[in-house]
This record gives sequence, C-alpha cells and structure tokens, in this order.
Amino acid sequence: MVAIYDYRLPSPALREYVRQFQIVGCEFPRSMAVLPVKSYWPRAENCLSFFPKDPEKVEYGFDGKLVESTRSRLYGQHSIVTNRHVGRDFMVFQVQFQPGALFRLTGIPANELTNTFLDAEQVFSTEIRLVNERLSYAGHYTEMIEIVECFLLNLIKKVKKNERPIDKVSRYILQNPSTASLDWLADQACLCQRQFYRQFVQREGVSPKLYTRIARFENAMKLKNAQPSKDWLSVAIDLGYYDYQHLVRDFKEFTNLTPNAFFLQDGQSPERTFGVVET
Repeated sequence: MVAIYDYRLPSPALREYVRQFQIVGCEFPRSMAVLPVKSYWPRAENCLSFFPKDPEKVEYGFDGKLVESTRSRLYGQHSIVTNRHVGRDFMVFQVQFQPGALFRLTGIPANELTNTFLDAEQVFSTEIRLVNERLSYAGHYTEMIEIVECFLLNLIKKVKKNERPIDKVSRYILQNPSTASLDWLADQACLCQRQFYRQFVQREGVSPKLYTRIARFENAMKLKNAQPSKDWLSVAIDLGYYDYQHLVRDFKEFTNLTPNAFFLQDGQSPERTFGVVET
C-alpha cells in the first residue's frame, strides 16, 4: 500500500487567498476487497479540490446515496458530516482558501455552496480543464503544486471582490473560536449586527455563530486525534465548551453520532489504514 499525506503552505504570493494545500493519496492493493471510507467531519473551510486519479464518491450523512465527484470541484462550508468513498488509486489535491477568499475570487455567494459542491469547470471553464489534464499526466505529486499555483496566480489577477475588515474577523474566529462576542466581532468588522450577519453569510456560507461552533468542533476533533487518551470532558473544557453536553450536542448535530461513536467511525478512515493520524 502507498500513501501520501502532504500538508504545506502555498507560495507567499498566494497566502492572502490560500491557507494551505492538502495533498492526500492512497493506493490500495487489489487484494483489499472493501476499501475504507473517510468520515469527513465539518471544518471551517471553503475549498477547491482536484481529483487527478480515481474519482471520489460522496455520501451526505449516512443515507447511502453516493454522489460522484467531478474532476475538480468547489465546495462550500459544510455543517454535516460527509462520507468520502475513495477509489483504489485515489488522490486529492485540495486548495484550502482563507476565509472569504472563495467569494472574492469567484463572486459566488458562499451560502449558495453550503453543504454542497459545484463542478469547477462550470465556473472556470477552459482554464481549469487544462489544469485537470495537466494534473492527470503529472509524474509526481510535487509537480502538481506548480500547476495549481500557476492557475491560482492567474485567478488572483482577475479577483472580483476586495478584502474587507469582515474577512480579517473571519480569520480571527478561525484562530480563536471561543473568545469573542458577536457584538465585538461586528464592531471589529465596522458593521452593525444586521450587516455583519448578512455579509458573513455571503462570504462564509453560514452564520457567525454556526461558523464559530464548526471551528471549535474542528479543533475538538484535532485535539482528540492528537491525544487519543484524553477524555471528551477534558477536550470540552480545554476548548471552551460550556460543559460536556454542549460538545455532545455539536457532535449529534454535525455527525448524527455521539463523540465516542464518531471517533470509532473516524478510526476506520483510509489514513488509519496507513498509520497516519489527521491533526
């Protein structure tokens, strides 16, 4: 079995728009009759993903309905778990945008992409078709980085929306999801409460309160993955939850499972097959 897990920063010229690149590859032997499924918990992110090898199929929640991904896709903020069914020779090159950057680059209101994805060729047409082709012929995944960065640098030259204070506020929430009131955040964005709510939904896809909960939930999963022996009560306290029951409420809303049940589900993901822990 072969695995690639490479998370890296983009070149400096892209960092206003891109948080990081996530390059994940899993090549499973023919002897494996059943391939593992990745239960992808909600994270505070908007992404552009490329699939240069076998496609991925996505199941929303646990309804058994599989939606095949296109060669490249834009997907918005998710507040529900998605089960990712990978192919035998699977690779994803994921561009994780800075808060508000996908809206700035495309002009598409982020709330139109909430809990769904869009074929990137519908948005970028000929340009991204060429990127998809070049990625499929790349000899090594490191060659893909230059291909994707060139595309993004050209995209930035045609940026549709300017950065605003609210985008910096979104970044602050991402880094500090438990430390500020919505009144204070709206003030930092130089907006009244109503404007702050409306513009935040337009740029991030969900309300400020839900975005904060998702960011904190993401941190809870990363902390538990990094320290598996840590009990959930300690995780809740460390990350500023009011109590353990508030953590349980988020798990049930975002994954339909209890913390322990979802952690067990996550333990069956493809990266665990290769001994990799996602943090």
